[in-house]
Amino acid sequence: MIHIYPAHERFESNHGWLQSYFSFSFAEYFDQKNMNFGPLRVFNDDIIAPQRGFGAHPHQEMEIVTVVLKGQLEHRDNLGNHRIISFGEVQRMTAGTGIVHSEMNPSTTEEVNLLQLWFLPETYGLTPSYEQISYDVENMKNRLLPIVSKKQAGEQVAYIHQDITMYLSDLENNQQLTFQQQEGRRMYVFVIEGELVLNDDTILQRRDAARITDITRLHITANIDSRFMLIDLP
Repeated sequence: MIHIYPAHERFESNHGWLQSYFSFSFAEYFDQKNMNFGPLRVFNDDIIAPQRGFGAHPHQEMEIVTVVLKGQLEHRDNLGNHRIISFGEVQRMTAGTGIVHSEMNPSTTEEVNLLQLWFLPETYGLTPSYEQISYDVENMKNRLLPIVSKKQAGEQVAYIHQDITMYLSDLENNQQLTFQQQEGRRMYVFVIEGELVLNDDTILQRRDAARITDITRLHITANIDSRFMLIDLP
């Protein structure tokens, strides 16, 4: 089954310096029926003003993945990591038994737009850790490029403590991809830009999401040049 979650139905939180769209219950938004999709617990689409951000704050028992779509994000944590992330990079943070970090927009002029995803870990009590990898954006063209995975190891794939694989793709107009999956698993599709058709009859527009179950073969067609994320989940 393919369940569509239109962009306009996401919860919007606007604090002036921070504009967020929540796909699942988070912060001031709570819906008992919309807590997670498998181990995917949080999917936030954030826009942060220049020179603003989140001061030092703690996390525990969560795998946190950040993908910057536009601009830059500055990360600091109590493990001693200090990094800048931009498009073409992905950050994975294992909160485990406890980590403290900050996230700031270092630019004086440009907003940063990022996607932040939280996954429930397979195992609790993990040692906190941080990883940031770069991937070749050109390899997203008309293919599914894995950027985070437990099973698909590589220098351009961040490791995560959960049985998921996250893909990014730039699919050109009228091009098609097919994703084959084992029975009993889930798929989550999020359109970053453009418009997609799933299995020839379900249309997803910009920032729409699809939660997919009981389907092992997914055909994805671009109606216009499109960028999207696909997550393979247990």
